[in-house]
Amino acid sequence: VKANETSLIKDNPLLLPLNKEKTVYDGFITVQARDSGLEITLPPDGQLSGGRLHCCWQLKHLLRGYEQTVKQRLQQSEDLVTFILELKTILEVGLKSFPERRSIPPPQYYSQLISEMETLGWSKLLFIDTAFQTLKLDAEDSSGRQHILTVKLKSKHPFEAPDCSADLPIPLLLNWTPQTSLEQLYGQFLLVLESLTRFWDTLDEIDRKTWILEPEKPCRSDTMRRIAIGSNVSIKVEVDPRHPEMLPDCCLLGAEHGIVVVTPLRNKLNTNMHLWNPDSTYNFICTLKVLLQLDFNHRPSFSDQSFSAECGICYSILEDSIPDQVCNDPRCGQTFQQVCLYEWLRGLPSSRQSFNVVFGDCPYCSKPITVKMAAQKS
Repeated sequence: VKANETSLIKDNPLLLPLNKEKTVYDGFITVQARDSGLEITLPPDGQLSGGRLHCCWQLKHLLRGYEQTVKQRLQQSEDLVTFILELKTILEVGLKSFPERRSIPPPQYYSQLISEMETLGWSKLLFIDTAFQTLKLDAEDSSGRQHILTVKLKSKHPFEAPDCSADLPIPLLLNWTPQTSLEQLYGQFLLVLESLTRFWDTLDEIDRKTWILEPEKPCRSDTMRRIAIGSNVSIKVEVDPRHPEMLPDCCLLGAEHGIVVVTPLRNKLNTNMHLWNPDSTYNFICTLKVLLQLDFNHRPSFSDQSFSAECGICYSILEDSIPDQVCNDPRCGQTFQQVCLYEWLRGLPSSRQSFNVVFGDCPYCSKPITVKMAAQKS
């Protein structure tokens, strides 16, 4: 018995008996350089089969899924030394199988997190996960647009170089030091939003005043808009988020059958680029109108004949899929919806595919035609 007691004290110096009968032990066991609190209560006869194990919340978390095994070993082990050894073995296996269990935050983590949120304001908290390590914070820029800042905290310290992300057109770079608080990080995020206000004002203006073909559901990180100009003719503009007042990258899109439209527009764009005036009072749409010498249209009703070319495959116009693919042969010029043309060409044995582009023959004139794979809708 004394040998067992000596071995128990030697291997577990932080686990000590609380009474003379040595039926109650309290303290800590050490596994992988971490201490876990526990209490073991034995019946008056000192037999483990009638013993009870009480664990701290951290140890309970580590033993989750192993409860039955621990209970069985407590009932069947020869003595306390053997049981403690087996308990440590179970913990070793658990930590190796579930490495994420090593990152259990200390109580101070939660108290500091609560303190930081009280300072920032609970009204700004949109979401927090069950591990209290991922926060989504609500933010509003000076134009009233809503944004979400996602903050992934570290397990040992709430603000130990957290990972921050948001739906932005530029990388989110926030300065951090060990003294930086959540409120300060949030303040830096508001400054980033303010620096992008003019960029989003420009895109919102484009969205309000033109018919946007792509993207169907723009997000705040999108810098491109494809704008309908006329039947089967569009212009793709790429706005620089850091310098939205500068002349954007422009690309006119349309079939060569529309040469009476597309080519003159390209010439006008190239000729009038010097008219772009990036001053503080510029209006993006008005300036682009001057360059192209045309008016942009709002999204038309489908009774509008200037935009109502039918798909040459399904003979209809879908609200979410306009016929924006055109045969390039000037004698044909048939329009198709992207998804229809893609599926049609994929079904032909003579077609070939390279990555997300299918090459085949026009269903009407048999001239070469290509189409990109239809984007998957979320």
